[in-house]
Amino acid sequence: MARGPILFDLEEDAKPQPSVADAPAVPELDVEAPPPKGQAMQIAARLAARKPSRLVRMFWALAGALVTALVSIAAWTFVTDLMARYPLLGWAMTLLIGAFLLVLLLLSLREMAAFGRLARLDGLRHDAGEALAQGDLSAARSVTDRLEALYKHREDTRWGRDRLTELRGDQFDAEALLGLAESEVLAPLDRAATREVEAAARQVAAVTALVPLALADVAAALSSNLRMIRRIAEIYGGRSGFFGSWRLTRAVLSHLVATGAVAVGDDLIEPLLGGSIVAKLSRRFGEGLVNGALTARVGVAAIEVCRPLPFVREKRPGVRGIVKRALTGVFGKE
Repeated sequence: MARGPILFDLEEDAKPQPSVADAPAVPELDVEAPPPKGQAMQIAARLAARKPSRLVRMFWALAGALVTALVSIAAWTFVTDLMARYPLLGWAMTLLIGAFLLVLLLLSLREMAAFGRLARLDGLRHDAGEALAQGDLSAARSVTDRLEALYKHREDTRWGRDRLTELRGDQFDAEALLGLAESEVLAPLDRAATREVEAAARQVAAVTALVPLALADVAAALSSNLRMIRRIAEIYGGRSGFFGSWRLTRAVLSHLVATGAVAVGDDLIEPLLGGSIVAKLSRRFGEGLVNGALTARVGVAAIEVCRPLPFVREKRPGVRGIVKRALTGVFGKE
């Protein structure tokens, strides 16, 4: 049976229809990226400060002894065979090997002298601290004499040493005498060391921000910090060799890692560059800022380790001031 078409009676609704304009806005997801933590500097610091285990040290010691023995035996066999066949070439190779061993001996003596200079700075700083703690004027005078002897060949300290010699007789307590030595002799060296820290912080920040290669920022941070610590040691008279620089770097970074000072965030950067500028920058630039700030912190620690006297009258360099001078003109506002 055929059915007719079914008709729907659409009646107008008396209620007003909702408008698209009246629809509530879609809430935005407030997902903030984690703040930059300076991963490059933290990794570099932990790599430099990590102390190998006793088993690893024993392995490398035995490996070095074994390689040295094998090379020595091979060289001796080679030279004796060569002298038996071609005496002239044998003597030439003997002289060449002897020259190599002589240079190796000179390098070893230089490294030992570098360790001696660093130990000299440590001894001065320790004795100065003891003289300050006990108020011993005679001990302070002894420290001052050793300080003058340390810098007697440095032309950049001549004026300060002359002033110290002129005024030291008017000082009648240990703190006043060491404060005079600090302000007259070490103050110019402090400024030079601070400039080195600023340059290193600027370099690490720029490389981290501009070089996107994996691990390149870690290598740049580690090499820049090694060079900075070496330069600071040279400024204070503790010029070190390769092994001395590495040992000094490990001492500085181990202290920072142990005290948790290799962690820094926006709380240090934002007050210097204004507002939440780190959040407005790209992730890469934020990492550059934090790595630069961590480098400044390493530099301040290196100054305290390499300085032959503790801070008495002079103000200890502040990380905030160094970061502001080093990085504000690079990433922030003038």
